[in-house]
Amino acid sequence: MRIIAGEWRGRTIIAPPGEATRPTADRTRETLFSMLVSRLGSFEGLRVADLFAGSGGLGLEALSRGARFALMVDDSAQARGLIRENVTTLGLGGVTRLLRRDATKLGDAPTGERYNLVFLDPPYGKGLGQLALISLRDGGWLVDGAAIMNQVPICRCSYAPYARAMIRICREESFHQRQGYEALLTMMTRGTEAQKA
Repeated sequence: MRIIAGEWRGRTIIAPPGEATRPTADRTRETLFSMLVSRLGSFEGLRVADLFAGSGGLGLEALSRGARFALMVDDSAQARGLIRENVTTLGLGGVTRLLRRDATKLGDAPTGERYNLVFLDPPYGKGLGQLALISLRDGGWLVDGAAIMNQVPICRCSYAPYARAMIRICREESFHQRQGYEALLTMMTRGTEAQKA
């Protein structure tokens, strides 16, 4: 895996081996970041959270493109070790934080720690994306208008009413994962209280 664009373009990112963690393929990351650029215009100054972070590749890509800070959340010891190695290799210790936590049980956000952009790439077929959305909302982790990128298999593209209550789907794009099955990439925006009503 490599950083696709920005300050560290072409730099290698170490990904967890095996099928337990599913790193986001380069082509998928290009699609994802293209969607974000068309929506956000720039990553400059954004605070980014990468949940189910795996290698930390999405958060690192956002930093390479100008994001100010990235929080990476994973409960796997192997994944956290690789994230630490990637962060150290790129010299990003001062603009990242690694959180050992289940992304579906984040708890309350520390004071002043809210995010403009969130990446969700949970294990497929377990409903973890919906639970993480609820955890983000209930814990106060999102600024109003935050963009959320949620990667789900195409057959699971409907969101439970309680998850839909906090989001507005802006754009969906289908793509093929390297394992050969179709998946859906969804960009969502957390609305203000007025928008949610």
